[in-house]
Amino acid sequence: MKRITLLITLVALVFSLSAREYSLESPSGKIQVKVNIDETVTYSVLLNGTPIVAPSQISMELNDGTVWGVDAKVRKTKTNSVSQVLTPVVQRKSATIKDEYKELTLTFKGYALQFRAYDDGAAYRWVSDKDGEYKVKSELATFVFPADNKLWFPEEESMMTHQEREYLRETLSNIGSDRFASTGLLVDCGNGVKTYISESNLMDYPGMYLRGCDDNKYALIGKYPGVVLETEQLRDRDVKPTKYADYIAECSGPREFPWRAIVITENDGQLIETEMIYKLAPECRLENTGWIKPGKVAWDWWNANNIYGVDFVAGVNTETYKYYIDFASEYGLEYIILDEGWYVLSDIMKLEKDIDVKEIIDYGKEKNVDVILWVVWKAMDDKLEEALDQFQAWGAKGIKMDFMQRDDQWMVNFYEKIARKCAEHNLLVDFHGAYKPSGLDRAYPNVISYEGVKGLENAKWSNLPDPEHDVTLPFIRMVAGAMDYTPGAMINKTKENFAQVFTEPMSQGTRCHQLALYPVFESPLQMLADNPSNYYREPECMEFLAAVPSVWDDTQVLEAKVSDYVAVARRSGDKWFVGALTDWNPREMELKLDFLGDGTYTMKVWKDGLNADKHAADFAQETVEVTSESTVNVKMAPGGGWVAIIEKK
Repeated sequence: MKRITLLITLVALVFSLSAREYSLESPSGKIQVKVNIDETVTYSVLLNGTPIVAPSQISMELNDGTVWGVDAKVRKTKTNSVSQVLTPVVQRKSATIKDEYKELTLTFKGYALQFRAYDDGAAYRWVSDKDGEYKVKSELATFVFPADNKLWFPEEESMMTHQEREYLRETLSNIGSDRFASTGLLVDCGNGVKTYISESNLMDYPGMYLRGCDDNKYALIGKYPGVVLETEQLRDRDVKPTKYADYIAECSGPREFPWRAIVITENDGQLIETEMIYKLAPECRLENTGWIKPGKVAWDWWNANNIYGVDFVAGVNTETYKYYIDFASEYGLEYIILDEGWYVLSDIMKLEKDIDVKEIIDYGKEKNVDVILWVVWKAMDDKLEEALDQFQAWGAKGIKMDFMQRDDQWMVNFYEKIARKCAEHNLLVDFHGAYKPSGLDRAYPNVISYEGVKGLENAKWSNLPDPEHDVTLPFIRMVAGAMDYTPGAMINKTKENFAQVFTEPMSQGTRCHQLALYPVFESPLQMLADNPSNYYREPECMEFLAAVPSVWDDTQVLEAKVSDYVAVARRSGDKWFVGALTDWNPREMELKLDFLGDGTYTMKVWKDGLNADKHAADFAQETVEVTSESTVNVKMAPGGGWVAIIEKK
């Protein structure tokens, strides 16, 4: 009996010795990643010693039956520490980005695992050394939480999706394996800590969704579209996969796979400040970037070209777009868009009879206003080289590509193809009907904005977006990057008075709520969605909209709570632009201006009027002197907002 007990003890000791744990700390030591190599590979993430992500299994299965991360034996380890300053081609939250992390690489036979620890989170990815052709059958990406946390769940019904979702309030235990969401996704870990899960360096691989787990109700598990084998074109813009392979990616030779990114913040404002998705993205692949120009855009489609007070019939025609150009020129907007209707939908090379694109672009050049052309992706892909050559010959400066609605491997590669081909023709790309930013915009900075958000266009047919949705977006969707929400409504309604009107749409919340979206929401290509005729009637508002930039030298988050309120100060040159938003609750804030330098400043304010709770378009203005010692009292109506421009006297 003693011999049997001794044998069991020795076997257990040998087994325990075979398991290895590796540890990685962020530069300040705040974030710790632990990796356990045993029969399986698991990782966990801690914040100041407290578990945030509990031990979570990861693996990757190939079509030949090989499974990376099972019975794995580490052959080599390597650690690395990086401290550098990145200078984005197109400014984002700031002109420069501090990039500091520590990295651990574990090398196995034929593959490796890389982990990074930042002070605001962690990430990991698989790296292949395999030669030749092979397929990834599946990837297991698991995120296990220690408790039944609440989360914001952008639930999807299908993987053919625009990823324009409402963020449902759920708990982990309510998300079974039959429910899934697009990423990013935000988990409330309690005590102010939030965890955001997404991906970066999404290249030549399908996008990741997250589903629940029946075996562990506190876990989220990666879900991916398979390689598309067959499709059916339902109409000009809808190409639906009808048959998927039983594998998710086709690969060739050594390669890196996407980063699985976990942002961990101790307060909600840090979600707005993080740049982890950008830092994990591939470096710029373009040699010449001097032609890439951010700016603001007069947009036609949301307002249905319903201009008035003119001596011509408004619509999708040359005279109407000259009117948009005149408006853009008067207020210093860099671009106008020709949205749906300028070409015959079945053939991108055939213009509609009332449109002369070359005449419109030439007229814009005279007025210092450039033109961006909306296209359906399929029509564009059918005649890609011919269309790009024509657009460049006309003098267009970009495309707004729409209705992709997929992120399987083929479509992800199509995004990169469009980015590369458009760069060869000096064209910007604004992706609509799109998945969230996942690093392509760093590799190809001509990819200047993305939709992938339930934005203002939905107000034409939906009760969203509303102010609560608006004060949720900066903490989830915007963490990924540029967000083409298309703000700027001049017809503003209370919750009680709002109505869905397709051709003369309105927004929910106050006029100042709409103004404040500009300094709060990030998009280097920022739209003015409403009718120029309406803007002409609002010179006080246009004073702000003409001045507010679309890119920033610095960002300071002043107040922040997910789904409740946000206040952000952003600097451009020597001016600060401050925006505050609230949900449907009236709110009062005390904003410290300690981000200002020495001296006295003039602060011009646009604020909710005394009757904005009844007539949402009511606003007031005031100008006051302030210093870095000043504290500003901000009062907002239900669904309200507040904006200010601050400049040195």
